[in-house]
Order: sequence, then C-alpha cells, then structure tokens
Amino acid sequence: MSNLSLYASVGSDLTHYDVDIETGALTRGGSVTLPANVQYVWPHVSRRFLYAASSNSASGMGPAGDRHHVTALRVDPASGALTQHGAPIPLPTRPIHMATDVPSTHVLVAFSNPAGIGVYAINPDFTPGVEVVQTGPIDPGIFAHQVLATPDNRLVILVTRGHDAAKGKPEEPGALKVFAYDNGRLSNEQSVAPDGGYGFGPRHLDFHPSKNWIYASLERQNEVALFERTADTLAPEPKFRKTTLAGSGASGHRQMVGTVHVHPNGRFVYVANRASGTVDLGGRRLFAGGENTLAVFAIDPASGEPTLIQTADTHGIHPRTFHIDPTGRLLAVGHIQGITLRDSTEVPTRLTTFRIGDDGRLSFLRGYDIETGGRFLWWMGLLTR
Repeated sequence: MSNLSLYASVGSDLTHYDVDIETGALTRGGSVTLPANVQYVWPHVSRRFLYAASSNSASGMGPAGDRHHVTALRVDPASGALTQHGAPIPLPTRPIHMATDVPSTHVLVAFSNPAGIGVYAINPDFTPGVEVVQTGPIDPGIFAHQVLATPDNRLVILVTRGHDAAKGKPEEPGALKVFAYDNGRLSNEQSVAPDGGYGFGPRHLDFHPSKNWIYASLERQNEVALFERTADTLAPEPKFRKTTLAGSGASGHRQMVGTVHVHPNGRFVYVANRASGTVDLGGRRLFAGGENTLAVFAIDPASGEPTLIQTADTHGIHPRTFHIDPTGRLLAVGHIQGITLRDSTEVPTRLTTFRIGDDGRLSFLRGYDIETGGRFLWWMGLLTR
C-alpha cells in the first residue's frame, strides 16, 4: 500500500483508490456517500481531513436543487480510507468549487448560479462552521467557477466565466475577482476583465510555485493566459494568451478547456481540452468530434511564456478534472462520461494515469473503466498522506 491516494466521485459517492506511483496502477477501496452529488473536494493542510462540497442542483444554468452542503471527511493515515467527520453544514445554493485558505482556518466556496462567494470558519475539531459575514460589498461577477487563496494567503481570487452569446442573449463577460484576504474577511476588490471581460471566459487558475505568475484557463476561448502579480494586484491584461488546441477547434460543436495545473517544478503547465457533443445519426446520439487531450506547455523561466509542446490524448471523453502528484511523476485524469463513437465503438467513463517525463511530456500508463449507473464522474484528485 502506497501513501498516495486517488479519490473520485460518481454522483454522491466518493471512492478511494490506492495508487502505485511507479506503474500508475489503481486499487479500488471503499466509498462514502455524501448528502448529494459531489461538486468538489479539497484537503485540509494537515492532510488528515477532506472537505467535500455537494449539491443536487443541475450543472450549468439548469434547475436549482434544495440540498447543498460542505461535509468534513476523516482520512485514515494508514490506508487513505474516508469516514464522515461531524455533521455537514448547509449552503444557500450549488457550490461549484471550494478550497480552504492556506492555513485551513476557513473554507472558501464559489457559487455558480447565482454567482457568489462564501467564507466559512473551520472549527477546532476540523468540522466546517459558521459563515463569516462580510462587511463590504462584493461583486461576484457572472457564473463563478473557482475560488482560491494565493500561496501567501494575502489574496483570494474568484474566477468568473461569463457566458457566450446564445439563444438571442448577448455575451456576458468574464472576470477574475481579486480580494485582499485577512482571516476570513474579503476587501478591496479588484476586477480583472480585459476588454471589459468580453472574449474572456476564465474557468480555473493555478499559481507558479516560485514566480508571481498566475495561469488561467479560458474555457470559452480554448486558451491559457498568463497574468503577472505585483504586490497585491494583478495586471489588468494577460502577458500571454495561447491556444490549447492542436487543431482549429472549428468542428461546429462545443469545444472547451477545463482544469489547469502548474507542475510542481514550475517548468510546465497543463490544461485539459474537453469535448462531448453528440450528433443524431440514424436515430443514435454519437460523438460529434473534438479534442479530449491534455495540452502540455513548457514555461519560459525568464518571461513565463507558455509554449505548447504536446497535446496528449486522455484516452477518454470530457476530462473534467485531472491532478498531478506532489512528486511531479504521475498525472491522473477523471473523465465525466462515456460516449459512442461514429464507428459504434463504446468509450466508457474512465480514470486514466500518465507518466510525466523529465521533459514534461506525458506517456499513457493505464485506463480504468468506471461503472456509473448513468451518473457522472464529476471530480477526482490525488492526495499524499
């Protein structure tokens, strides 16, 4: 048994897998069931607990549910197995993303529809606690998708995606909402929205481990952007914007980016390309086409410029989440769903693992088909105990 665990959610069930970091092999363990479908999970800084956000709301702009929670889970230090720790706390609406601040004294929650941000104390017994009431006004933007504290814990950034123009409605702009952060309190909001946020649809971001560089994936533009931080502000415009696609992305069907992660050594950045649209052919819904890949970028050590060096097939459909192990040797991908290809090949919902080379490039190791019972594999992550 290794000290590296993979956790993956299917609907409301969160399952533990033991990971062999040398071979990429996964050994399935037990599961815990959350109050509703898992939305996101984040570890306490001690690695002894996980915090899981759950909701029965539909994704996107779909119908709102009535069960939204954050639940603490205890991690067994020997096996990685999970058990519920204390009672869940209720939330007002769907928590699309959550994290803790750096010392894990508070839980940060991003709400998608309507957009919002909530900060909740973590109790001395590690259970989630009461909401911190903010004293100043907050503009949460349009369709928040991620919230993160900066590595120095001085700022919190709420990533708001906006929406493309559709069905007669004009485009709604995206932005990075940057707040000064002090023990649960948000203040001095800065809105980073190039060109007013039009043509700018950020979904996720990640931080370089040693430079003041922030890499944001732009879902609606299929790009990765680099923003520079100076003191407690972000530059109003990205220093670089680069496509994540190997092709033109002009299939006529929806193509999106997803999660972005910087390698622990700071030399590479990875972005997920996602496609799962279907077409009706002979009464069957078949894959419309598109890129389900990981875009691998080399980072220039002087300027931070990302240069595309590989687009690696993820061996699945719609890679919504992926994670890099802390040693930087293994990358694991969670695919949200299965699909039928035009040649009638059935591609199941899958977890896949990859070796990360010294040059940052990815080599496929293993794939694991996941039985979902019609549910989505919505989230996965790696944790070193």
